[in-house]
Amino acid sequence: MKQGRKIIGVVLVLALFAGCIPQTGAAAKTVIYPTVASGELVKESDTCVIDYSNTQDGYVMAEYKESTSKTIKAQVVSPGGNTYTYTLRSNKYEALPLTEGDGTYKVTIFLNVSGNSYATVMSETIQVELSSQFAPYLRPNQYVNYKKSTKCVKKAASLTKSCKTDLAKVKKVYNWVIKNFKYDNQLAANVQAGYLPNLDKVYKKKKGICFDYAATMTAMLRSQGVPTKLVIGYTGNAYHAWINVYSSKKGWVTGAIYFNGKKWKLMDPTFASTGKSSKSIMKYIGNGKNYKAKYSY
Repeated sequence: MKQGRKIIGVVLVLALFAGCIPQTGAAAKTVIYPTVASGELVKESDTCVIDYSNTQDGYVMAEYKESTSKTIKAQVVSPGGNTYTYTLRSNKYEALPLTEGDGTYKVTIFLNVSGNSYATVMSETIQVELSSQFAPYLRPNQYVNYKKSTKCVKKAASLTKSCKTDLAKVKKVYNWVIKNFKYDNQLAANVQAGYLPNLDKVYKKKKGICFDYAATMTAMLRSQGVPTKLVIGYTGNAYHAWINVYSSKKGWVTGAIYFNGKKWKLMDPTFASTGKSSKSIMKYIGNGKNYKAKYSY
């Protein structure tokens, strides 16, 4: 077992501690929390390992240790019965978030054997008690992969340095991304299953699909101490994405940044004064019953 190995990157947060309420709205220095394979609680074989030493911080880590050209999948079944599926790469730890609160999670690693058939390589059932409801939403994971040197993280620090509130940070980040990024129609038409955003590449190109937009904004906000959920689900019969943010004054704000199937919009009712969204849209978004979340990352 390779204990203490760092994966994916490090976390930049303005939280006091992992188990405390975030120190939101403050222009303080960043605090770095590494996501690590501590080696204290593991299930391991010759081929793979599941490290669940840090479930209180909202993640487990998985690694397939042998080199292979076959597809490797990991699934996390939540206490609510949702199944989150991830693609693993050989010889690399991946952080898999635990985003549905306390309870029993099942983590399974699969190896493709032929066609669409997969064999179970390892499985572990884990009892999780989070140190804080914010723990999974202030850290990087496979879908929102960032570290101190990530370019959009540095940009977020510059953009928000004068912001006094969490929602002011949300507006700054949203406006910058929308102004500077373009939708990548070619990528959208050819994207492959298992695609993951590379935030530095997205930043350099200033182009991406909705997944890239969402991951970029989520990383920027999390790095500035704003707990942020990247949510996938339904509005009516349409499959959409939105970003929920936490404000110390308002609690969780549902649909703060929303993808309507064509473009991202700042949709939360608290921003009605900007005049950028119609009253009818604001009324719709303000009704939480119109949101049916399926997955959060």
